Amino acid sequence: VQLQASGGGLVPVGGSLRLSCTASRRPFSRFVMAWFRRAPGKERREFVAAFRWNGGYSYYADSIKGRFTISRDNAQPMVYLEMNILKPEDTAVYYCAADERVITSATMRPESYEYWGQGTEVTVSS
Repeated sequence: VQLQASGGGLVPVGGSLRLSCTASRRPFSRFVMAWFRRAPGKERREFVAAFRWNGGYSYYADSIKGRFTISRDNAQPMVYLEMNILKPEDTAVYYCAADERVITSATMRPESYEYWGQGTEVTVSS
């Protein structure tokens, strides 16, 4: 599966942005789709949100819970990350990821995902 993330940009504090992740084909129902981010100066990718394509579960990082929503397009192989009430600390390169073998307990680990998009940059200006 090839993934392509898009939708990043410059947004003021408190603003909103929607990221998109397009897959080369429709994920199988057992696929877990996720968003990670890498903040400036950080080496490790931080978990943001994930859900199983068939809707079995969804997870959110505590830092974005209540502000971000992960969802899918029912007609196309696309996943979205709706981001609201953006803060300066949300500034990062955002990556979408996917894998069909993710163990629920390891959903938040980047090592659990084989397929990655190229990243899209989000800058929240203060």
